[in-house]
Amino acid sequence: MTFEEDISHCLKVLKEGGVILYPTDTVWGLGCDATNENAIAKIYKIKNRNDSKALIVLAATERQVMKYTAAVDLSLFDYLETAEKPTTVIYEYGLGFPDNLTADDGSIAIRICRDDFCKTLIKRFGKPIVSTSANISGQPTPQVYQEINQSIIHAVDYVVKYRQDDTNPALASSIIRWNDGEIEFIRK
Repeated sequence: MTFEEDISHCLKVLKEGGVILYPTDTVWGLGCDATNENAIAKIYKIKNRNDSKALIVLAATERQVMKYTAAVDLSLFDYLETAEKPTTVIYEYGLGFPDNLTADDGSIAIRICRDDFCKTLIKRFGKPIVSTSANISGQPTPQVYQEINQSIIHAVDYVVKYRQDDTNPALASSIIRWNDGEIEFIRK
């Protein structure tokens, strides 16, 4: 299966409200259309996770972040350009996302993805996708595909073939809040 075939299969599943298991710029993730409440509910069910815990969203571009958030401080994007590791930002106001994706206070966690596979997928899909680690809630986060629980693999609608053989351990992203140019690290 080629990169392009994986992208095509993912797009079909995402458009139909399904869930994919895919490599990201960090760990392998469970993904779906970030604007589809039912697809998001499926991810919570697969992970056996309470939907009061918000999920991360991947975007392809700064423009996409600005479309789905309010009052973005543009200097944040300068910081993200220089960040050494993938960085997820908690934005105060998410726009166009269902309630089961955002935090109780309306905030949303978004990462601009630089990974070729994710960036291509998100650009072609035309809107952000959910990205949450491919593990059962409370279990360790798998650092490579081979560590993913079989129950997760069997519960999704499509498993990406691309990078399944990668043995380099992946790490989670940093998570920050950006307040008037000041960084608050939630997870380094």
